Amino acid sequence: MIDDFLKKNEIDCLLVNSTNEFLVEYNSLEENSRYHLTGFSGSTGDALITGDAVFLFVDGRYHIQADNEVDASKITVVKLQTGQTFTEEIAKKVPDGAVVGVVAKKNSQARVEEFEKKFKVKLLDEDPFELKNIKRNFCNEQLDINFTGLSKEDKIRAIQNKLSDDEAFLFTNLEEVSYLFNMRDFSKPYVSNILGKAFVTKNSAKLFTPYDMQELEDTLVQFDGKIIVDKSSVNARDYSIIKDRVVSVDESPLKLMKSVKTEAEIMHYRDAFKRTDAAMYAIREFIEENDNISEYDIAGQLEKEFLRFGARSLSFKPIVAKDKNSALAHYSKSSKDEVISEGSLVLIDCGAFYDGGLATDITRVFVKGKPDELQRKVYTTVLKVFLNSFNYKHNGDFCGFDVDANARKIFDANPVDNFVFNHGLGHGIGVSVHEAPPNLGTQKIARTKIVENMCFTIEPGLYNKEHFGVRLENSCYYKNGKINSFVNMCYEKKLINFDMLTVQELEWLGEFEVL
Repeated sequence: MIDDFLKKNEIDCLLVNSTNEFLVEYNSLEENSRYHLTGFSGSTGDALITGDAVFLFVDGRYHIQADNEVDASKITVVKLQTGQTFTEEIAKKVPDGAVVGVVAKKNSQARVEEFEKKFKVKLLDEDPFELKNIKRNFCNEQLDINFTGLSKEDKIRAIQNKLSDDEAFLFTNLEEVSYLFNMRDFSKPYVSNILGKAFVTKNSAKLFTPYDMQELEDTLVQFDGKIIVDKSSVNARDYSIIKDRVVSVDESPLKLMKSVKTEAEIMHYRDAFKRTDAAMYAIREFIEENDNISEYDIAGQLEKEFLRFGARSLSFKPIVAKDKNSALAHYSKSSKDEVISEGSLVLIDCGAFYDGGLATDITRVFVKGKPDELQRKVYTTVLKVFLNSFNYKHNGDFCGFDVDANARKIFDANPVDNFVFNHGLGHGIGVSVHEAPPNLGTQKIARTKIVENMCFTIEPGLYNKEHFGVRLENSCYYKNGKINSFVNMCYEKKLINFDMLTVQELEWLGEFEVL
């Protein structure tokens, strides 16, 4: 079948994506073409068919999971290391002179242009691995201004003030559209954003739902003026419709606006994390007090606890990972067969949406009974890096790249044999559990300055697939010249080797609860 598709479209290779036409990060498996091809269920990572081979590209969070899920006799897993980019690694697998088919609606215009610098690209309207006639349900809700701090009229007016009469903005990033219209949809698992695109002119603003896409195309064609887009979020299909009238901006004006939270949003987040902490304390007690429970049991109880404390839904599929499974940064199986026993280490990464529609995110590590010395050493090393990152010294002018780089220095100065830190230090939070800016990592986006009321995670970790992984994550916000924590969930006293901490680190630890 695929050979016929390649010949029919006069291409030598085909890029198969994990996302959909809205370029979502957390796509359902039903809509995930890369999953249908490879069987890999991780949220990010695309595949390349070259005619005689299939390559799956994954970052450090998914190295082990990809090995576990794909058939190695049919698919070669390409494991990106810190600093490597998908575009560079995909380009290395494209034969010289080959034409690569790229599904236009499933790749941003910016990504297509990056590809075009590396190899020949042909945009395609058809995706051979896409399931047909998928029914999408949605239930959009208007948020109260007490949660948002700004009305949708306020936000739209701020955008319109940037426009002249012959200009319009096309917004296609779902978090930005949800933010602009103060709307959420809690009916879908692990997301709160609505599905839609927004077209804003000097005197009007219209939301187009998935059922209005033809009307949007007609609007784009008929508008007699310049249309402003962010190439990083508009798909190549939409871009092609307005190509002759497009004005590209380096960054959507909504991207920075929604990254700087209002006081109402900060207050909502404080309440949301009190509830998140309460759910985590309850699950800690559940692990301590019950025997013969599995990852599956814990995950089920965790969801019950979140709902008990007022969650509308979970903000992502929770990670409940025991022992070796905790070395998979995005393990999500929660197996019935993985039963907690004496000495088992359990990593839990979870979060939820509450009525205000902002995502919470927290990671804690527990141990059943008495920990061993390696568990204590790794836990304390990760805690050391968290404390130094949370108390990062700066003069008020800093970015996430700086905090990430400092964390890596501390890891390098305190090595644990064969344990690695293979992901970014943190990410922005908001309408989605992953937002940028801000970002704490090595990417270009991490160079964005961190300013008052930006919210982000700090989540150092160490992993060894033969032993276990430890990640400690607090969601934080920057205010009054310092980093503050939304999370107040305790650290585990029995997992801390206090002799490994400096006097300063012990003082910093004293600001948090240790049980």
